[in-house]
Amino acid sequence: MKVQDICHYLEKIAPLSYQESYDNAGLLVGDPDSDVQQLLVCLDVTPAVMEEAIQKKCNLIIAHHPLIFKGLTRLISGDFISGMVSAAIKHDISIYAIHTNLDNTLEGINGLLLRKLGISSYKVLAPKKNLFSKLAVFCPVAHAETVRNALFHAGAGHIGNYDNCSFNVAGKGSFRASDQATPFIGEKNLLHFEEEIKIEVIFPDHLQAQIVSTLRQNHPYEEVAFDIYPLKNYFEKIGAGAVGDLPEEVQETEFLDRIKQTLEIPVIRHSEFRKLPVKRVAICSGAGSFLIHDAHFALADIFLCGDLKYHDFFLASNRMMLADIGHYESEQWVKEWLYAVLIEKFPNFAILISEINTNPVNYL
Repeated sequence: MKVQDICHYLEKIAPLSYQESYDNAGLLVGDPDSDVQQLLVCLDVTPAVMEEAIQKKCNLIIAHHPLIFKGLTRLISGDFISGMVSAAIKHDISIYAIHTNLDNTLEGINGLLLRKLGISSYKVLAPKKNLFSKLAVFCPVAHAETVRNALFHAGAGHIGNYDNCSFNVAGKGSFRASDQATPFIGEKNLLHFEEEIKIEVIFPDHLQAQIVSTLRQNHPYEEVAFDIYPLKNYFEKIGAGAVGDLPEEVQETEFLDRIKQTLEIPVIRHSEFRKLPVKRVAICSGAGSFLIHDAHFALADIFLCGDLKYHDFFLASNRMMLADIGHYESEQWVKEWLYAVLIEKFPNFAILISEINTNPVNYL
């Protein structure tokens, strides 16, 4: 098993193109071609986690929070990040981060938390846009099916719960081959008209190189005519937060107690009780105050997230409850999520869950 094998699998689930502009997800330290003996999943890379990896002979750490957020300009003894990077290099440990690209994946941590709270059907709270493009290619009729199926196999044509999606329209193309050409059909220096199919498919931007390469390999023409258009559509399964409905209404205090017990949260800070039942729940693991207005717009009865500030609670405006369930407390479940998806793909590989509590916040 190579480091890159595991990285590529995680990036199929949570592509790096889904991460926010400020983030630094991906392989941060190490050699993608190196063999992996054992793997350790964690929330944060700390000195204790690094020592745990060394003692357990894990030479790959998969973390949620990136160890390196900004570019390193120097490696100095005593510096927290420098120390971690130096230790990783010294012990041949690779470090990979799967952060906001996972946060923006519907079946990531937010989906896991809602399922734990009894909500099985949910959607993205704030969908993202500008992540997909449309390919339009012109193909001779006899080869259209081959080209279309090849594009589907390469990852094009997925829209929500549907795949193999395309639009096809017949038309007539014209071209004249020069003396230097090797035309598939037609003759050199003669104008040729060909019955063609215009095939249109959408694809995620991170697959563009793969899609274009597949197109060129399967299209019969020497020069392939195609267009790529960026799309500004919102895509409902990609974005921040999640929202869904409980099977039955519950009282506010009962639901807060459920959160504390199910998610193992010692303290919940919340806005005033509205004395209304809770049915629709919005959530954002980690820092989520930027989604308060989205939760309002989604008609949520309660919005769960971490890192709420004093003035954030005023934004509840008695239209919904705001509950700060803690940054660490809401994201600690990333270890369970990572273990589950990796062990399903690599069932015979040693995947360990870090036993270290990396929460820097303590309660008296």
